[in-house]
Amino acid sequence: VQLQASGGGLVQVGGSLRLSCAASGRTFSSIGMGWFRQAPGEEREFVTAINWSGDSKYYADSVKGRFTISRDNAKNTVYLQMDSLKPEDTAVYCCAAALVLRSTRVAVPEEYDYWGQGTQVTVSS
Repeated sequence: VQLQASGGGLVQVGGSLRLSCAASGRTFSSIGMGWFRQAPGEEREFVTAINWSGDSKYYADSVKGRFTISRDNAKNTVYLQMDSLKPEDTAVYCCAAALVLRSTRVAVPEEYDYWGQGTQVTVSS
């Protein structure tokens, strides 16, 4: 599976961005997808995940109510809508694919089999 993330940029506090992650190389509709982020000097952090059908979504407490994950299996793409952005959301955001996404381990990077390159999100105050 090849993953291509896009949509990052510079936005002011309270603004919005939508990230996209396009997948190719395998039946997209059968795999779970996640987003992680990493700020300079920080460890990689789980943001959100979605199962193969889109029926189950998982969010880190830090983004719950502000971020929304969705997927369009016809377009082989997963989206991350980010609203009410804060300076602490500044990071490189990466999408990842899991052949088997276990609900109890969605936040564990080792559960994901494929990773895309990151896209920078910068929130200015």
